[in-house]
Amino acid sequence: VQLVESGGGLVQSGGSLRLSCAASGFTYDENRMGLGWFRQAPGKEREGIACITKGDGTTYYSESVKDRFTITRDNAKNMIWLQMDSLKTEDSGVYYCAVIGGTENVEAMCKWALGDHWGQGTQVNVSS
Repeated sequence: VQLVESGGGLVQSGGSLRLSCAASGFTYDENRMGLGWFRQAPGKEREGIACITKGDGTTYYSESVKDRFTITRDNAKNMIWLQMDSLKTEDSGVYYCAVIGGTENVEAMCKWALGDHWGQGTQVNVSS
C-alpha cells in the first residue's frame, strides 16, 4: 500500500488549507472499506478525524473538526481531499491518510489504518 499526502503548510488562524492523498497498491471491498485522514499533534496520539467509505460515501468527522473540515473522494483515482476551513492553532500537527475498513460503520473504521500502513504525512502549522 502506498499513500502520498500533500498540501500542508503554514497558515494563520482562521485560514484554510486543502490536503490531498493518493492511495495505491490495494484492493477495495466497497462495503467495508474507505479512506481517512488522521492527525497527530505534538505529544498526542494519532487520531482519526475524517473518514469516507468507498461504497456510498458515508462520512465521519471527529467532534474537533466537525463543521469546519470536509472530506471528499474520487474513487476512480483512489484519491481523497480534506478541505480545512476556520483553522485553529490546535489543528496543527502531522496529517496522514490511510486505508480504513474491517467494519461497515464508518466511525468504527476511522479508529485505525488497515494493515497499519501510513504515508509520510504532511505537516500543518496554524499560527495565532
